[in-house]
Amino acid sequence: MLRRLFLLLFLCLPVFAQTTQEKVREYRQSNEHRLLKEFTTLLSIPNVAADTENIRKNAAHIVEMMKQRGLNPRLLEGSTPNTPPAVYGELKTPGAQRTILLYAHYDGQPTDPKQWSGTLPWQPSFRSAALEAGGQIIPAPTEGSLINPQWRIYARSASDDKAGVMAILTAFSALKEKGIPLTSNIKFFFEGEEEAGSPNLGEIINRNKELLEADAWLICDGPVHQSGVKQVVFGARGDTNVDVTVYAAKRPLHSGHYGNWSPNPANLLARLLASMKDDDGRVTIEGWYSDVEPLGEAERRAIADAPQYDEELKKQLGLKRTEGGGKVLLELINLPSLNINGFASGDVGDLARNIIPTTATAVLDLRLVKGNDHQRQTQRLIEHIRKQGYYVTDREPTDAERNQYPLLARVNVRAGGYNAERTRMDLPISRSVIDAVQSTSSGKIVLLPTSGGSLPLSIITERLKTVTISIPIANYDNNQHAENENIRIQNLWDGIETWAAIMTMK
Repeated sequence: MLRRLFLLLFLCLPVFAQTTQEKVREYRQSNEHRLLKEFTTLLSIPNVAADTENIRKNAAHIVEMMKQRGLNPRLLEGSTPNTPPAVYGELKTPGAQRTILLYAHYDGQPTDPKQWSGTLPWQPSFRSAALEAGGQIIPAPTEGSLINPQWRIYARSASDDKAGVMAILTAFSALKEKGIPLTSNIKFFFEGEEEAGSPNLGEIINRNKELLEADAWLICDGPVHQSGVKQVVFGARGDTNVDVTVYAAKRPLHSGHYGNWSPNPANLLARLLASMKDDDGRVTIEGWYSDVEPLGEAERRAIADAPQYDEELKKQLGLKRTEGGGKVLLELINLPSLNINGFASGDVGDLARNIIPTTATAVLDLRLVKGNDHQRQTQRLIEHIRKQGYYVTDREPTDAERNQYPLLARVNVRAGGYNAERTRMDLPISRSVIDAVQSTSSGKIVLLPTSGGSLPLSIITERLKTVTISIPIANYDNNQHAENENIRIQNLWDGIETWAAIMTMK
């Protein structure tokens, strides 16, 4: 009798000991085909923030996804007509002592479909592996067929950041179906213009302050560590973008008739840009680093403890040398930067002509760290351009200005700039998030003081007096913002488990 009872208890033990992670994985394994169909349907809707019709189709679709999960969603609008809305939902948990808001964004970067290799941005396709590793396009998996977690899904926002929307909502579905109780009141907030600089986020928050209050905003955006290890990120760089245009003759000139006489704007701009950085990549603009808030001991220790992956990255990327004067990547992303996003003057390739162009334009991306102010940093840039002898204007130069000044530059500071933000690693909520993510990983996770990318965290914290922590899920080689963006399916599966752990953290 005792032997039979012992055997019965032994057989039942795995059920009683099944962890939240195992239950969530079981839910995912039973629903993989349906989940991928739901995800690729979302990916098929074009999602550039300036495309009003389609961005609202995205919002409406996410509303339906949330309704199906019982989240009673609604749109949060700005006062300006036709701006992308945020999608909001919430669920109160009886007895919860904490409220967390889960954030992702559903808009994506503009892209040129002609630059994609064998696929199109809003026609999701599956590949057997990464394109760079020889991955081939394969049919979408059919019901009952095996799904290889190493396959990739190629589409705009597959990683940045509709994967975040999908992981969060699927994690909630898994917990709900498996009867796993939440430990916090949960609010959901999906933004529709993060890639456009979040120009209306501040107003949406101001109009809904009480609704959006939370002990922490937890962000699902960005990649895991380059080594593939999960990470928790406690800050993000700020960002602002600036267009710089220099002017030459009022009409294009034949390069044979006027070369060596009429200034070439491409050459002028190249020299101007070269004056902004030294050979090690350090920005030479006066004051660029003067107000950087130093990292604390915990942040420095976290960088030292992270996997050292620079040499492997150099091999993968074909780089013999890197910038930074010998500093590693994780050190350098904690400094402000100046990047040339693009440079245009005249034409190249089959359209190249023997002319001196009239203008040359560069788009500059200024990344900021804690202590920098985006307006002050752009003013330093403008002052540097003036010191190079340029008359700076914010509009097309007049004939009078052309006749008066030998060097003309138009500087346009794009809307949507914001500052960097960083949360302390030793806060109770920080420790809870770390423990939750660590519980889903067999190896030690990475703690990162600041992400190299940017998020509108300061817009949130300045208005709501809360803290922000990011828990990214995408593969690091996801080509976000570029052509051939993709998500590795295993990263999506891992992300679901990670976010379920967040919703049930102690």
